Amino acid sequence: MQKASAILAATVTVLALGTGVWFAVGPGGGEGRFAACGTTSVAGGRALGGDFTLTAPDGSRLSRAEVIDRPSLVYFGYTFCPDVCPADAARNAAAVSLLAERGLDVHSVFVTIDPERDTPEQLGTFAEYFGVPMTALTGSAEELERMRRDYLVYAAKSGDDAEFYLMDHSTFTYLELPGEGVLDILRHEASPEEVADKVACYADAAG
Repeated sequence: MQKASAILAATVTVLALGTGVWFAVGPGGGEGRFAACGTTSVAGGRALGGDFTLTAPDGSRLSRAEVIDRPSLVYFGYTFCPDVCPADAARNAAAVSLLAERGLDVHSVFVTIDPERDTPEQLGTFAEYFGVPMTALTGSAEELERMRRDYLVYAAKSGDDAEFYLMDHSTFTYLELPGEGVLDILRHEASPEEVADKVACYADAAG
């Protein structure tokens, strides 16, 4: 927690890779009951997120209201990712476990940026690996592109190999609460404890 406080002690700006959109992070950046949690704002005051309906591993179609039914950590990545995606998914899973020990039910959500390879079955296997309830979602290219625009997520294919290409992408985790929308943006460097403390702050403030 001391490390998180030190990070938030000075206003930091980070550029979402390839989007040209600035996120400003600082203490007390929020208003009202969330002010103490130190929110992240998007330049221009744009709200993040939007309605969506995507496909779960069992083939069911889930709306935003069905997915964001509790405090949620929303991450955009792909299952063939060799490093950052599994690391961030594991970090979020560890935070969810820490929060469960505190009596808080938090949802981990993984949205693919690679629908060509990430079938529902592949996503289901990936989600089971982390040992906490995780909803992994896919959809049509158009549905996923619209969701990335709503969350200001950058993603692009890298390389010409039709099978073994990589994906360049931003690595933020979006903290979202039902009825409140996206309240904060968590960086790749945040530890499980820092993520858990942040989620708990917002959950407690929301009542």
